[in-house]
Amino acid sequence: MQASRPRSPSKSFKIFFLRGLVVLLPSVLTLWLLVAVYRFLDNSIAAPINGWVRWAIVELDRQVPLLPSAFDPTPSEVQAEFAALAGTKRQVTAEQAMQILRARDFRAWWEEKWYLNLVGLVIAIVGVWLAGRLVGGIIGRSLYRRLEQVLTSVPVIKHVYPHVKQVVDFILSDERPIKFNRVVAVQYPRPGIWSIGLVTGDGLKAVRGLAGDSVTVFIPSSPTPFTGYTMTVPRKDAVELPMTIDEALRYLVTAGVLAPGRDSTAPAASPTLPIPTSSENEPCKSTSPVGT
Repeated sequence: MQASRPRSPSKSFKIFFLRGLVVLLPSVLTLWLLVAVYRFLDNSIAAPINGWVRWAIVELDRQVPLLPSAFDPTPSEVQAEFAALAGTKRQVTAEQAMQILRARDFRAWWEEKWYLNLVGLVIAIVGVWLAGRLVGGIIGRSLYRRLEQVLTSVPVIKHVYPHVKQVVDFILSDERPIKFNRVVAVQYPRPGIWSIGLVTGDGLKAVRGLAGDSVTVFIPSSPTPFTGYTMTVPRKDAVELPMTIDEALRYLVTAGVLAPGRDSTAPAASPTLPIPTSSENEPCKSTSPVGT
């Protein structure tokens, strides 16, 4: 047996570098995604809500003292602030200067407490929950329909809102989810080439007269299975596969690298193409059609 040649330093570096990427990249990308989502929520949702909460507390404090005496400025600070405002030709009283200092100290105290920034997120979560409870009732659904009518009547919004609503309903709605029943193989895009498909239901009624007993199959794209093609396939031509939905999606996302029954850590073997036994135009006969 011929002894294996020693690896060159550049080849060894490449092998171990790629191995390190395989090990570390999923964790790093997961953490990066979580941090990016948190920053987006904090900057776009929590920060404005926190600003409104601080403004409301300051405005209420001007009417009824809410803040503790720890935020009261000293007489010298009030005089200095009053003199500074007078230099800008702004007509204020000593009481108003004290309120300005109290509000400034309160904002500085709020920004020093990192956990107070979570108030905006908590309020947003509670607000979304209350909106869901409100829409669940008769009055809430009526108000929601009226709001949609208003939005769909605005010139620019009416071209954007329906499409955004469809995407959100597709991802989050629990009332009309797309239920994938089984994993099948269909000959697509031509006879002799098999594609993985997901059965979503019976065939379209308008097509049953042409295709007979049929099923609706969604053919996902790879590596982004969120898009694909929906087609009506004769039931006898859809071969059910011994795969779960998760295994099929994993197979599609990885472009066939993670196949059911294959060790994910082992390299994929070179595929062996079978010798065709039927004519090119004759579809392969299946012994396991999709059941009713």
